[in-house]
Amino acid sequence: MAHIIPFKAVRPTRDKVSLVAARSYQSYTLEQRESRLRDNPFSFLHIVNPGYKFDKQISGEARYNLVRNRYLEFKEDAIFVQDQQPCYYIYQIKDRDQQVFNGIVAATSAEDYENDVIKKHEDTIEFREVIFKDYLKTVGFNAEPVLLTYPDNAVIAEIIKEVQKARSEYEFTTTYRDTHLLWKVDDADQIKKISQEFQQMETVYIADGHHRSSSSYLLYKDLKETNPTHTGQEPYNFFMSYLIPESDLRIHEFNRVITDLNGLTKEEFLIHLDMMYRIENRGQVPYHPNKKHHFSMYLDGDFYSIYLRKASYPIENSLDGLDAQILFKTILGPILGIQDLRNESRIGYINGKKDIVSMKSAIDNGNYRVGFGMVPVSIEEMKTIADDGFKMPPKSTFIEPKLRCGVTIYEF
Repeated sequence: MAHIIPFKAVRPTRDKVSLVAARSYQSYTLEQRESRLRDNPFSFLHIVNPGYKFDKQISGEARYNLVRNRYLEFKEDAIFVQDQQPCYYIYQIKDRDQQVFNGIVAATSAEDYENDVIKKHEDTIEFREVIFKDYLKTVGFNAEPVLLTYPDNAVIAEIIKEVQKARSEYEFTTTYRDTHLLWKVDDADQIKKISQEFQQMETVYIADGHHRSSSSYLLYKDLKETNPTHTGQEPYNFFMSYLIPESDLRIHEFNRVITDLNGLTKEEFLIHLDMMYRIENRGQVPYHPNKKHHFSMYLDGDFYSIYLRKASYPIENSLDGLDAQILFKTILGPILGIQDLRNESRIGYINGKKDIVSMKSAIDNGNYRVGFGMVPVSIEEMKTIADDGFKMPPKSTFIEPKLRCGVTIYEF
């Protein structure tokens, strides 16, 4: 039974939301960040990059405290206001490819995460969990929801449709030409029906935000252990999520790039690879695989297609059949010496929504030596792996939609 509840969001005023809303900090280039910080005093980037005010790079606990200060200043200046009663928030994204995503922003239970009601399909990188947990503990808010998905539900879909007949609280279009709309659900009957429908669901699945949800869970454990009057109703028992039906989810792959060949020459590497794969040099023509267990590879200016020799690799469970796991078990680990994907610095990731040439560019510029591409994971494959209790390797999926930071904020 999923315990999903409304909450009192801190939100930008209607006239400021388009100026406040921002992508995740890491998604901007240095030049893009500088432009937005220089030209837009309302951008949420001013909160997460508080050192800009002092023309200085600040990190660690000092940065976290300044983030907290910038956030409080936005509240004091009435850029942010808080709703007076708990609400659900219907959030719609219409992207530039004409895809439409409809979901509900809500508070989801850390206990559900602990008890596997909220199911995980992907492993996380440990140091990122701890860093973000410490960050949350200091700043006291979360401004970027975890993306969860649930089985398509006719009752929830009808409520969303009904709510969207009214004027939206927000409507703004980004420079990426994505249009974002938000409606507040404060009707008691509608809130009750939404909560009841979620309570009847045995499981919901994390689609995107494994590190954010894991960090929120670690924070919950920390605060629970240090609170002698813990009741289970404190705000830290929950974290903010955006829940969308499975039919709205869009899944892309993450391509892998590796810094070196683990001491091997190109010829030695290809000989090792031949033991498990059929290899074809495609030359300068970019190659992208179109079926499971087929991979693309880019090495020394050439693209290759590499096909798994299935007789050499037994598939005994759902995780064994995952392409990211096959790549790890047959190439990254035994040949390239990458054993701990959670903490390995020799591997990088490029989301598959970008052209395969992006992988080529990352290698041609000298930062990496070899790259691998694969086909995306299906929603059925993702759910089966989660249901079977397995975890995918980190960065196995790049999932849409992507929300903006600072549109709804959850305080704890």
